[in-house]
Amino acid sequence: MFLEAQAAERGAALNSLLAYRRDLTDYLAHLRVKGRDPESATRGDIERYLIACEAAGLAASTRARRLAAIRGLYRFAYEEGLRQDDPAIRVTGPTKPKSLPKTLSEAEVDALLDAAEEMGRTETERLRDTCLMQLLYATGMRVSELVGLPVSSARGDPRMLLVRGKGGKERMVPLSPAARAALTAWLVRRDEDEAAGHAAKGTPPSAHLFPSRGRSGHFTRIWFHSRLKLLAAHAELDPARVSPHVLRHAFATHLLSGGADLRAIQTMLGHADISTTEIYTHVLETRLRELVLTHHPLARPDPLEGS
Repeated sequence: MFLEAQAAERGAALNSLLAYRRDLTDYLAHLRVKGRDPESATRGDIERYLIACEAAGLAASTRARRLAAIRGLYRFAYEEGLRQDDPAIRVTGPTKPKSLPKTLSEAEVDALLDAAEEMGRTETERLRDTCLMQLLYATGMRVSELVGLPVSSARGDPRMLLVRGKGGKERMVPLSPAARAALTAWLVRRDEDEAAGHAAKGTPPSAHLFPSRGRSGHFTRIWFHSRLKLLAAHAELDPARVSPHVLRHAFATHLLSGGADLRAIQTMLGHADISTTEIYTHVLETRLRELVLTHHPLARPDPLEGS
């Protein structure tokens, strides 16, 4: 019932619901082993579960996510009158160490974009890969948002792209000239290939910008992740350093270093809270330090020095 409420009321994404289910299943299994049940579990039971998770070697981020699921469960139970108290409300979560997001240099991104134009076996593959990479770097979309784009959003050479993000929230993101050109070229080839396939097999036209024969009707996150690793290898980059999320970080980092406003980047990334976007402030700090060292009078060498 809790998971159904998350889906209906909060618009939680499928991946979030699956994560909630896994985390709560583990918590409930722990309670059963201890002879306890969620209806009577106390704050101490929850804290002992988190201690057990830490002892099992789970990362702080994983333990924090599990506590978030447990908090959601008991908040729901309290609000629905299934419990008279909320045992999780005062439980303190693990402190997650702040780490700078992994990113790529502009030259490395350029190498990936070049690889997308070169690697495919056919022109269709090259146009598709180029469109995927240009859109991802131009917009900072999440990979699930990218592969699931409806073809209707791309018609008419748009300057802005409508993206449906987490919880069904929509946002507009601008397209660069290179992304628009790649999108136009891919649409022409996509429509030609689909028309030929429709005539041959009698299949209905796809609603997706990147259609596939899979159950979802479009390329999957896993497929794109694998494709990106191949592009990285072709570009002579370490595939372990390259992922869709790293490219999302590169988008934000390069925009910020170029002078973009943090609030604008928050909107384009689809972050609900500015605190999420603030992980990129290290770029601002670096830029400000360079400005001071370059332009502050006290940072200039003494003209009498060495004379």
